[in-house]
Amino acid sequence: MPDPSSGGRRATGRELRGQVGAVVRDLPALLTAPLFRRRHLVWGATPAERHAELPGDALFPRAQYRSTRAISIAAGPEDVWPWLVQVGCGRAGFYSHDLLDNLARPSATTIRPDLQNLEIGQWVPMSPSATPTDRTALRVRSFEVGRRLLWGKPDSSWEWLLTSDGRGGTRLVTRIHAVYEWKTHPLMALLGCVLMEFGDFAMLRAMLRGIKQRAEKLGQADHAVEVGP
Repeated sequence: MPDPSSGGRRATGRELRGQVGAVVRDLPALLTAPLFRRRHLVWGATPAERHAELPGDALFPRAQYRSTRAISIAAGPEDVWPWLVQVGCGRAGFYSHDLLDNLARPSATTIRPDLQNLEIGQWVPMSPSATPTDRTALRVRSFEVGRRLLWGKPDSSWEWLLTSDGRGGTRLVTRIHAVYEWKTHPLMALLGCVLMEFGDFAMLRAMLRGIKQRAEKLGQADHAVEVGP
């Protein structure tokens, strides 16, 4: 029997109702995102984080969609990093709205050792497709363990940066660059535009909060074990 906290299992009726409720609560953010575009593109990020240069910036210099968002986490980078490594549809999920991005299967609430291997070129599935492609999944382009992770597709890049706040916590910054290929792939561009302009903010905000919740819980548990009775 699979570990109920490891992700990949079917949601119970109660969990499914909770997922529906979470999406309903975020509907205002989903539907009005374009109206607050300038604000939500930099949600949580400081001016320094918004303007910092990251390795993935050079991949799509003409991207129409550019966002830099961030969150503070009361746990060290070593407690945050494993959650990023195991991300993916059919893997540990995205810690966001599972109803929309993980086939309603609850995202993992524990670190999965079987998903902690990380290699250049590795797939990060964004759909349930049995055979990942450059249109249905991201690939790991580069990484620095515990510090930086870059995913990419032919039309976008998604980068993560973890920095210590000097007080045992982490600033987790994420940056997305996406190109709308209106001339060569108009239908894909339209789909991408709708997904990014309407859905990205609410989904990514939920993901950042989901990672924060999980990493802080793990960090507290580890600290309790170290301190002992």
